[in-house]
Amino acid sequence: MVRHEGPPLRKFVACAATAVLLGTGVAAYVITEYGERPPWGTDIAYEGGYLQAVRIRKYDMTGERTRALLAGECVAMERRGMGGDRAVHAPEAWVAGCLDGAAGRPSMNQGILP
Repeated sequence: MVRHEGPPLRKFVACAATAVLLGTGVAAYVITEYGERPPWGTDIAYEGGYLQAVRIRKYDMTGERTRALLAGECVAMERRGMGGDRAVHAPEAWVAGCLDGAAGRPSMNQGILP
């Protein structure tokens, strides 16, 4: 068996430095573009509202709470801060997800995992 020494040290350092600079550049672009909001924040907000409404609908035996959600309770919940950290990313998407979940419609992101 012949032992392989690998690339020369200078070539390895040059490639490693290039990779670090490229990674830093991509990270800087993403941070300046999105700040603290993740690029998929709208999807996160929508799914948060959707799941909240589905849970409420699941345990609503009389249907009264589901009717309230459809009549404007989703908006009121978001205003009161009941959407949590997920609603902060995109409040309008959280409300849209809540309304879809309350109405029993399938999720807009069904089958898509960000």
